[in-house]
Amino acid sequence: MKTENIKRVLYVLIAVFISLNVTAITAGDSSSSTLRETFEAFSNVAEKAIPAVVFVKVEKTVSAPSFGMPFEFNGPMDPFGGDFFDRFFRGQQPHDSPQKYHQMAQGSGCIISSNGYILTNHHVVGNVDTIIVKFHDGQELVAKVIGSDEKSDVAVIKVEGKNLPVLPLGDSDKLRIGEWVIAIGNPFGLAETVTVGVVSAKGRSNVHIADYEDFIQTDAAVNPGNSGGPLLNLEGQVIGINAAIFSQSGGYMGIGFAIPINMAKNIKEQVLKSGKVTRGQLGISVQELSKELADSFYLESTKGILFADVLSDSPAEKAGLQTGDSILKVNG
Repeated sequence: MKTENIKRVLYVLIAVFISLNVTAITAGDSSSSTLRETFEAFSNVAEKAIPAVVFVKVEKTVSAPSFGMPFEFNGPMDPFGGDFFDRFFRGQQPHDSPQKYHQMAQGSGCIISSNGYILTNHHVVGNVDTIIVKFHDGQELVAKVIGSDEKSDVAVIKVEGKNLPVLPLGDSDKLRIGEWVIAIGNPFGLAETVTVGVVSAKGRSNVHIADYEDFIQTDAAVNPGNSGGPLLNLEGQVIGINAAIFSQSGGYMGIGFAIPINMAKNIKEQVLKSGKVTRGQLGISVQELSKELADSFYLESTKGILFADVLSDSPAEKAGLQTGDSILKVNG
């Protein structure tokens, strides 16, 4: 009986061992399959999107010292962030006999209509003399500015084209933190560069890049030259326009900012309709509610905004709002 019992135990152990290995192999195959599907998704999005991402080159005539050549913008040492135009079109130190030079900068853009409308950044195409758009097939066309909004850093330019590849616009309100995203652009002039990351945060403000800030933060690598290029979801839809990075070195440090496409769409629609952007005004300056401020105003939560100032004779003042008031909810 002992021998038979030992045999039974051995058979059971062998069966369990085989079962565990089969399960592990199956799980490994499933994991590998999931990874392959993810990589395939990245490649498919990039393959379809690249033809609709353009290289934007701009020129402006500026005065520069006669003893030195002008600064070359978007070169390896060009910073990315802060005051865009102070950086984009500056020369060296003043001189008694300044001369005029053609200075160049570069960025990216995404085609949003088959007849040649392109979304990009205001800081790429605002206040320039010439805009040249280079396409995936090497073709170059002169573009004109249809409308450019400095406050949101969104611009629409136009080339004369037909049957151009188009990027579909998504819904940035549906974005989730942690979602995979893909950035495509021309960092440092390296055309059609694809990088991948996740949505690190939403609704970033007070980063001092534009007047109206509601940025998508991502760790997808973006650098000088990515400005104006698309941030895409895994469905190949544009969910943001890459605008800037936080950097102490002028290069990528893992924090990039993109303008939500829903904001850009609003700007685009106004620009296409009237060539300009019209905004309402409340007449208030606001600041976030810190724990200390909330306590001093006897508020139970820091969820809300505080009126730091109410302008005289503004709609806010006429409605009875005062400095020190707080908004805790809007429309319920």
